[in-house]
Amino acid sequence: MKIYTKTGDKGTTSLVNGTRVGKDDVRLEAYGTLDELSAFVAVLMDSTEQFQEQFFEIQKKLMVAECLLATDDGSDLKKQLPQLTDADVEYLERNIDAMNAELPPLNSLIVPGGNILASRCHVCRTVCRRAERAAVRMNREFEVNEVILKYLNRLSDFFFVMSRTFVEDDRKWQPEEC
Repeated sequence: MKIYTKTGDKGTTSLVNGTRVGKDDVRLEAYGTLDELSAFVAVLMDSTEQFQEQFFEIQKKLMVAECLLATDDGSDLKKQLPQLTDADVEYLERNIDAMNAELPPLNSLIVPGGNILASRCHVCRTVCRRAERAAVRMNREFEVNEVILKYLNRLSDFFFVMSRTFVEDDRKWQPEEC
């Protein structure tokens, strides 16, 4: 089976349910950014032996969100797809709380970096924020389940807190040094 179909050569592609749209459609921007985030999560996952279960769970939930964003609202298929739930948001919150309990209180802004794992967490955090903005833009034209928006908001917090677990001392931003 060939991987290329040539059906997108003129700037269009199909949503999951078959609807043809332009490759610059707001839905493609939203689910494409989630796909990019999942790839960065894979890079982070392949960089450490820690948090493997959490990373894989996040990737599975990102795939659910991608499918939902890539399917027309009115299609019967969308109703058959797995859904993100408040339990998925709560899973992130429990993990955030567990990591945060082991960290010193945060009292300043953090400069991204410190080591390669912390830096990769920050890349995931910023791509997640971009995906969230894309989903919010999409929500202006198409209905986006509010749980997806909550999940993305919490997921960026997850990566921020995780970045702090990989450094001994936060790289605090000192405005007086500017």
